[in-house]
Formats: sequence, C-alpha cells, structure tokens
Amino acid sequence: MTLHPQARTAVEAAAAEPKVYEPGFDIQASRRAAREAAVAEPREDVAEVLDLAADGVPVRVHRPKSAHPGVVLHLHGGGFVFHDNDVHDGLARRLANRSGHAVVSVDYRRPPEHRFPAAPDDVSTVLGWLEREGERHGLAGPVAAHGDSAGGNLALVAALRHPGRLRAVALLYPFLDPTMGFDSYRTAADGFDPREAEWYWQQYAATPADLEHPDLAPLRSDRLATLPPTLVTTAEHDPLRDEGEHLVQLLAEAGVEVTGTRYLGQVHGFYRHPTVFDAAEPMLLAAAAFLASHLRR
Repeated sequence: MTLHPQARTAVEAAAAEPKVYEPGFDIQASRRAAREAAVAEPREDVAEVLDLAADGVPVRVHRPKSAHPGVVLHLHGGGFVFHDNDVHDGLARRLANRSGHAVVSVDYRRPPEHRFPAAPDDVSTVLGWLEREGERHGLAGPVAAHGDSAGGNLALVAALRHPGRLRAVALLYPFLDPTMGFDSYRTAADGFDPREAEWYWQQYAATPADLEHPDLAPLRSDRLATLPPTLVTTAEHDPLRDEGEHLVQLLAEAGVEVTGTRYLGQVHGFYRHPTVFDAAEPMLLAAAAFLASHLRR
C-alpha cells in the first residue's frame, strides 16, 4: 500500500524541520519545542495525575476513574534523546482511560547527558520501587509494560532483565537494531531518515561495545524465551518495521505468546497523534485491550 494521505501530509510537513544529524542541531531547543507543542494539545481528564519520585527517578501516575488493580508502566519514545513525561502526558492519559488501569510514566535519564545504561537502569529502579512501595501509593497488583519506539526497546529490555516480573509487554514500532541491517531501512524509510536512526544510537551508546550489548540491542538477547505475552505493532512505511517483525518471528519460534500487527500506509510516530492519524486511536485501543486482558487474568 502507498502512503496513507494523512501520512503523506505529515511526511511533507516534517521535511522542512531541522535534522538531528545536521551540524549545529540544538537538542535543548528541540526538547522545549516538543514540550510546548504537547502542552498546547487537548488532554483527556483522568481521576488523578500525581508526580512522584521512585527511588530518585521521576514518575507520573495517571489514574483513571474506577481503576482496576494492576499497573501499566509506560516508557516514552523519542530516540532515547527526546521527550519526557510532559510530552507523553496526553498519550498516558488516553492509555489509562482505555485500559482502565493506572499508568506510571517513567522520566528516565536521556543521552547525551546520560548514556547507556542509565535509561534501562532507571526502569529497573522503578520496577523495584513498585514492588516495594506500590501498594502505599495505590499501585498494587501485577505490572505490564508499554513503550513506543525507543520506549519499546526499554520495555522489552525491562522484561528481559526481570523474567517473570511483567504480566505482558506492548511494543509499538520498537527501536531494536543498532546495526540498521534490515531491508526496511532502504525500502520503507518514509519520514524517518536512517541517518537520524544512526544518530540516536550514537547518542545512546557510551562505547562501541554497548551497541552489541543485549540491554541495548535486545534482538541479541539469549533470554527471549522468558518473555511474557507480547504485542508488537509496526508501521508499513517505517525503517523500524522489519526489526519489529523479526522480533515477532523470534518470539514465536521460542514459544512465547506473541501477536504481531502491521498498520498499512502508516509511518513511524503516528501512534501519539490521534488528531492527525485516524489509525492512532484503533492502535491505542488494541494495545490497551491487550494489556488489560493480561493484567486482569
């Protein structure tokens, strides 16, 4: 399928934006612009929004009305470098309302100020905090993880680092392969230049050896068979498409309960923008229903 007209419009609009790999790119200015844009967007009401420190890691709790026991741990995307709990506040609220569970968003440390393994270490810290302190904050019950793009990487790594801890994981066009060796980098890179992907990996890794570490490159993990039920969604016109679908194949062959879904005509990043992409809301509903079904077992 060719690009959906909504995706084509988004790609054309993004073409004029500064590129991260160009000399003089301003990371701080880009972060500020993303926060300002997110604040200007409409946000759904939830019963409670609470900022806490989970053993030093900032987290934001989004609690829906009549919340069921159990927690969705949300790891935001942004190439490991960009976005935060403010930028993903709208998505976290929608995820809480659709799933019926409290969503805990993790404001993990980001490169280039804090390189690997700072981000996965922060996620591990939050998981330990939830186990010890969750009940005191009304966050008792099982935990599932949800992440988009780089957040999908972190959600997957959390499940691999802590076998048996998570009830399920939902990975939305996850960013998994620092070698960028799959065909979709050459055939499906609409609106997401492979040079941008390479730049993100360069910011994230502290050393060249990190690019081969399974906590950074989880497709290399020897623990894939330990994963809980897993949902992987990909976008047809996304350079990350093939690595996500390769993960589905690996998990199926390892005996993991896995579901893979490709969204035709769509590009990387569409999930967070329901006012722009018609497919964003159905994708959210599918992820929320998947997580809720496993948290309530």
